[in-house]
Amino acid sequence: MRRHDLPHHPGQISLPGGAIDEGEAPVDAALREAHEEIGIERDSVRIVGALSSFFVIVSNFVVFPFIGIMDTRPVFRPEAREVAEVLEAPVQELLDRGRTGWDRRPRENIIVDLPYLKTGSHIVWGATAMILGEFGALFDDQFGPPAR
Repeated sequence: MRRHDLPHHPGQISLPGGAIDEGEAPVDAALREAHEEIGIERDSVRIVGALSSFFVIVSNFVVFPFIGIMDTRPVFRPEAREVAEVLEAPVQELLDRGRTGWDRRPRENIIVDLPYLKTGSHIVWGATAMILGEFGALFDDQFGPPAR
């Protein structure tokens, strides 16, 4: 969860991310940001795929999400200037379609439909919910229960 005193997306639940540096590939930026924000050592991550990239109007960024796996459970070291709390969500919650939906919310004097995902006592909104929803759908298709 982002700190409440940040100028952009304060207090929101988000995945590690940020701008791509000059000459940097999106996957390298993702690994760098995961290291900078939550202390994940890039050499311990194997990138196994990419999710759909998309433009986020409110931040004026194109998001390039990647899926990485590690052989051991990570030891999180959150960057105190950016991260208020590291939240973990069981994969089962991402697979539970009853935890997802759409809600109408005001945004800059306009009512917009925003996707959400409930995890534990938290609600994840917008781009992060879209990324987790796509991951859950792909994970479910690949590893879900066999068809009857």
